[in-house]
Amino acid sequence: MSKNTRQTSAQAAKAASKTLNSSKSPKAAKTAAGSALSQTPSKRRGK
Repeated sequence: MSKNTRQTSAQAAKAASKTLNSSKSPKAAKTAAGSALSQTPSKRRGK
């Protein structure tokens, strides 16, 4: 199985975060936003 190297941009991640934090966003939008955030590069270093 190949490794997925695609990552969400910082701008898209910020928009996704706002969608998840909004109480007015529909469930489908929150699902898509969560998927986008799961593909953001990790900010952890080391290990």
